[in-house]
Formats: sequence, C-alpha cells, structure tokens
Amino acid sequence: MDFNHYHLVSSWRLPAAPEVVYRVLRDVERYPDWWPEVRQVQQLDGQRGRLRIRSLLPYDLVLTARERRQEEHPDRLGGVLEAELTGDLAGWSRWTVTPDGRGPDGGPATLAVFEEEVRGGTALMRRLALPGRPFFLANHALMMRSGRRGLLRHLRATAA
Repeated sequence: MDFNHYHLVSSWRLPAAPEVVYRVLRDVERYPDWWPEVRQVQQLDGQRGRLRIRSLLPYDLVLTARERRQEEHPDRLGGVLEAELTGDLAGWSRWTVTPDGRGPDGGPATLAVFEEEVRGGTALMRRLALPGRPFFLANHALMMRSGRRGLLRHLRATAA
C-alpha cells in the first residue's frame, strides 16, 4: 500500500437545483464565505488560484489549483469542475454536480460528488504519510462534513 496516495470521495445531497449548486461551487473565490476550513483563496490569473486550507490539525495546507475542466451541462442540470493541484498536495480534484430527484420540501435536489486523487506534494507531507495517514483522513472527513453544513446554510440564506 502506498501510504502517500489518497483517493477521497465525498457525496453531498443538497436541497437545491443543480444549476444553483454548480454556480456556487464554480465560484471558488467565495468558498471562505461558507466553508470555514478554506481560510483564503487568492486568484493568481484566469485559471489558477492559491488556497490556504486548515481543518482540525494545526497545519495549513497551501495548494495551487489550476482549472482543468469547467463543463456546465447544456441543459443547466449540473456539470463538472476539475482542477490540477500542486503544493502541499499534488494531484487533482473534481466536483460532479447532478440532479437527484426531489428534496424534503418537494423542490429539486442535487448530488454533488467531490473526488480527489492526491499525494503529499512536499517533503514534509511525504515524511508524514505513514504516521499521519489516519489523522489526515479524519481531518479530511471533518473538513468535508463542515463544508457540507456551510454550503447548506449558504444555499438556504441565498434562497430566502
């Protein structure tokens, strides 16, 4: 097993229309408004940005994300957002946004799937791969849970 390799998947069912969820997820610069662990986003140019992320562990991950794919479905029912990552983590991340029936209020629901395939991108992250793996995985799970809660609050606030 390669302890420095992570394939992470999180699925969020959200009570909002796919085009609304896609639009919010596409606006990475505003993630800090609703996702507490995304501490800072700095636009570098039209396709790249630097993110500073920190969850429970006392360490900031600094990543440069370069847009690889931004594909809204022609019928506006979601889409795919994909980025190449370099920095503390190296690899890629992807949001896939699709319709998911009806929400509890009878309105549209959306499934947003976040997938990430990364490796430690710095010497420190590679050295910590074996002893830190369970902590990194737990940290990621907490961050994703918090992100989903923040997005739900954001969607409710903007729908009102």
